[in-house]
Amino acid sequence: MFIKPNQFVIPTEQRDYSEWHRGRTRYALWYLLLDQVKHAEIIKQLDQIRHQFSDCLIKCSNRQYHITLYIGGFLTCDESIYNDDFPQSLFVKQQQQLESLSLSHSITLKLTAVNSFESALFVQVSDSLHQLTSIRSALRLAQHTEVAAQTYCAHITLGLYAQKVMGQDVLQRLDACAALDVELEFDQIHFGYYSAQTLQGPLHSLYCFNLE
Repeated sequence: MFIKPNQFVIPTEQRDYSEWHRGRTRYALWYLLLDQVKHAEIIKQLDQIRHQFSDCLIKCSNRQYHITLYIGGFLTCDESIYNDDFPQSLFVKQQQQLESLSLSHSITLKLTAVNSFESALFVQVSDSLHQLTSIRSALRLAQHTEVAAQTYCAHITLGLYAQKVMGQDVLQRLDACAALDVELEFDQIHFGYYSAQTLQGPLHSLYCFNLE
């Protein structure tokens, strides 16, 4: 999952992954969105970090900075056909689960450091109050298995690797990055999707759950 010093990073091929999306278009998820106004300074800082690694990251990224909370899968109106389908009825149940938490205050998180998965550069997110744990527990449903890595790691993706780079080289560059100590507040949880046919395309919000 995380980058290894003696192995190459895994670059993303810039192509249409038809064997994955099978003609389906909307890939759904719950997420916290960095607001262009409220979080303007940190967005600027994240842009600067991404620019430092621009020589090895995919350049065609229009995905807004966000923290993924739960990955649903391909949004459908009817029942599931494939194991990564996400029927609209499950979204309704998750919405009800969130409402049952009676969340009445904003989510406060902290950005701590720049790090790397095998395939992507990211910023670590610290959740000392375990707010995301509570929300993710509410979003889990017996009728659905999350389409995600087994271990949840809260983060903000900065970019996907475009070419093979030795892990040790990336780690050396990460060591040169200044540590982050930035606190972020979120007062909304979004449910939305991105187009499966557009590599690193923008997020489209379909529903917004207000925390205040």
